[in-house]
Amino acid sequence: MSKKMRYKMIIDILMTVSLLLLMSYGLFGETYHEWTGVGMFLLFVLHHVLNRKWTGNLRKGKYTSFRILQTVIVIVVLFTMLGSMISGILLSRYVFTFIDVRGVAMLARNVHMVCAYWGFVSMSLHLGLHWSVFIGMVGKKFRSSSAVRTWTARIAGIIIAIYGIYAFIKRAIGTYMFLQAHFVFFDYEEPILLFLLDYLAIMGLFVFLGHYTGKSLKRLNNKKK
Repeated sequence: MSKKMRYKMIIDILMTVSLLLLMSYGLFGETYHEWTGVGMFLLFVLHHVLNRKWTGNLRKGKYTSFRILQTVIVIVVLFTMLGSMISGILLSRYVFTFIDVRGVAMLARNVHMVCAYWGFVSMSLHLGLHWSVFIGMVGKKFRSSSAVRTWTARIAGIIIAIYGIYAFIKRAIGTYMFLQAHFVFFDYEEPILLFLLDYLAIMGLFVFLGHYTGKSLKRLNNKKK
């Protein structure tokens, strides 16, 4: 693995961990949430710097159905990240206290919640579109046959996705995405580990959907050639 690829992997892992921690802000406190958000935004910038070649090629080449989907998801991630950061700054009580804009708290809170949950879903889908790269890297570390690895990964993915559907409904993620609820409910007596496992399963659900949707689109594109 090249040094650049190693850096990309480290940043992607840190972004994934940060994303999960950001979703649990009510259980850790606002100070932690704000600083984690700043760190997430810096990682996001580094991610795009390391992938600037992809961005520079947006106007080049043919747009297959897979590439269209990939580009749309990247745009959604970009807007949700910017929306989360700007609204977060306006709501800040600790990190950006020197910025005082009044009369926008309710709007900023709604924008922050919608962007946070759409960002969570879109980033998970984005990760899923590139999941085959991760699978290939992990596969090289194990000596079991490719068939065993493939079916083990598929079964694990299906189990996680099924539980992810349950967790998605249980955590009422859809109500936050579509602003049917204006405040996120947190059970402060619930162990943090269980909360994180549920959100990890929801992330796994959309990684699963992104991965297999991407594979289907690539297969469809190859048939058309």
